[in-house]
Amino acid sequence: MGIKKEIIITIDGWSSCGKSTLAKQLAAELDYVYIDSGAMYRAITLYFLRHHVDWTNVKEVHESLKQIVLEFIHNPKSKQAEIHLNGENVEWLIRDLIIAENVSEVAAIKEVREFAVAQQQKMGSKKGIVMDGRDIGTTVFPHAELKIFMTADKEIRVQRRYKELSEKNPNITMEEVRENLESRDYIDSHREVSPLRKANDAIELDNSHLTEKEQLGIALRWAKEKIESKK
Repeated sequence: MGIKKEIIITIDGWSSCGKSTLAKQLAAELDYVYIDSGAMYRAITLYFLRHHVDWTNVKEVHESLKQIVLEFIHNPKSKQAEIHLNGENVEWLIRDLIIAENVSEVAAIKEVREFAVAQQQKMGSKKGIVMDGRDIGTTVFPHAELKIFMTADKEIRVQRRYKELSEKNPNITMEEVRENLESRDYIDSHREVSPLRKANDAIELDNSHLTEKEQLGIALRWAKEKIESKK
């Protein structure tokens, strides 16, 4: 008998802690749906940049959001749910540094967060999901059964991010990555709307010195304990 889809699992934490990697693996192990909230904000940022939207203008932001349709569609090749912006698969386009440099600013906008949160809550209405982001356990699903807050040493996060980005852009420097990560950390934790913080009932997972397999094992144990307690 398979594991019943009885709970919502949220994974919040700092940039480049491997939240998405853990969330995808955990969802696959539990046969849950994985929802990448960060991809939603990145796709909105891509739309704003493409259409030269002035995101300091509330009216312009409001009108632009009306033109945005976001969907997660399963890709049989990658075996992952990938984000589509107005019918276009933008999964790889949203990973560019230009998006990383602007996404925290866009995600801090009240109207943008309300737009994304409403869609995220709708996606999670049937439970059986794993969602990662910055405010999933505090704002999107404050009553989630399992909340994980991921953290890691800053320099380790810089190295991870550099490795990821340098494969696509060999000209990028470690200092550029460090400045971008520090900027994102500051904006994420100081924004007025839904700042990044650890929920009171979240379990902290410091993966500075853990392998992917080790952290998955820990999270899977926590998830199964929560699911068992629901029966």
